[in-house]
Amino acid sequence: MKLFLLPWLPRFGVRKLIGSTILLLGAYTALEQFVLLLQQHSHVRYAFYAGAIAAAATAAGALPALFLHHLSQKLHDVMLGFGAGVMLAACMFSLIIPALALLTDSGATAWYGSGSVGLAILLGGAFMLLLERLVPHEHFIKDEDRLHGQTLRRSWLFVFAIALHNIPEGLAIGASFASGDILAATALATGISIQDIPEGLVVAMALLAVGYGRILAVTIAVLSGLTEPVMAVIGAALLGESSLLLPWGLALAAGAMLFVISHEMIPESHRQGHELAATKGLMLGFVLMMLLDTALG
Repeated sequence: MKLFLLPWLPRFGVRKLIGSTILLLGAYTALEQFVLLLQQHSHVRYAFYAGAIAAAATAAGALPALFLHHLSQKLHDVMLGFGAGVMLAACMFSLIIPALALLTDSGATAWYGSGSVGLAILLGGAFMLLLERLVPHEHFIKDEDRLHGQTLRRSWLFVFAIALHNIPEGLAIGASFASGDILAATALATGISIQDIPEGLVVAMALLAVGYGRILAVTIAVLSGLTEPVMAVIGAALLGESSLLLPWGLALAAGAMLFVISHEMIPESHRQGHELAATKGLMLGFVLMMLLDTALG
């Protein structure tokens, strides 16, 4: 055994070998704890499954980019508007109203309940604003890039931008399943998964538009969806342990989603002069999510 190891140690380095071993042991321990968490808490398990389905929907939406040569700007804006409408309805029917109901059931007065939910919504928006300021990222195509024909070459900045966009969706799924209302949580997860399909295509086509190869563009779009099951598990695990935190968690997720809708999706969908088409998409998405929530919830 010594004869086998000694020639490799000088080149690989004892410290690197020890560090790699610790890293592998840490990863194994984390995976083991994750499996135990899924086994012991059904709401976390369901949230993970729902987040995984949302990630798969993003991947399914991105795959056509392997064959499509161009996505019209009008269709792009309609898709963004549709996604904004779904998320807007999810904020209201799946997050804000249940948060208010939970506080009312706990004996909170109308002013205290509404004030608490309103404050949590603002904190959720502030959280997303803070992340946007702290995490380096780029929007898909800036105005000056369109004007000067410059291409954005830093893929990791796109990954951060997409991940930031998907954080509130994953948290919303986790918070919804933590509430214990499986039907309402399923409606929310279904609506998010539906809007993730065009979102995956928009992300992949946006990357293609600034010069990335098809395989790389689709790969980044597919990987972007993995944020959702991770955040769904985190949200369900944290909020499922405390009924006091649950209304705040639901409202925080709503605030984060509202920030993304207003700061990213609606302005981008209106930027190229297709405001009416984008508005029609938004209204269609809103009504679809409302029907899903009221029918299943």
